[in-house]
Amino acid sequence: MRYWLMKSEPADVSIDDLAGFPNQTVDWYGVRNYQARNFMRDQMQVGDGVLFYHSNCAEPGIAGIAEVCTLAYPDRLQFIEGHKYYDPKATPENPRWFNVDVKLVRKTRLLSLKEMRETPELANLRILQRGNRLSITPVDPRDWEFILNKLK
Repeated sequence: MRYWLMKSEPADVSIDDLAGFPNQTVDWYGVRNYQARNFMRDQMQVGDGVLFYHSNCAEPGIAGIAEVCTLAYPDRLQFIEGHKYYDPKATPENPRWFNVDVKLVRKTRLLSLKEMRETPELANLRILQRGNRLSITPVDPRDWEFILNKLK
């Protein structure tokens, strides 16, 4: 089992939106960074843990716990001409972009970016590293356990 931090802009999909979706599941669409895509396509497995992170908002931070509930499959939006995630180089026979489905486990209190930065035990968390802008990052099992305990 692996663990991931996955960023979502709450104006697009928030933890509350996820709680209200059918089956409390969402396809993690729109990833257009090759490294983040490769994490989904090549490494994510059903049952992997997810820290659902609100980004690009007034108070960014971890807003809930989720899990990967499907293996990677082609992101349908890459094929819709005129859509902001359309990719003219992608074809159904040779898709470039993938996503997984993520299912809510539970909403938590917000563990803010500020609080994470002030917590020495989380110093190695990739989201806290200078220059990191990836929307999906792996989380060390020790950091996962520490965060879960902090969110109890």
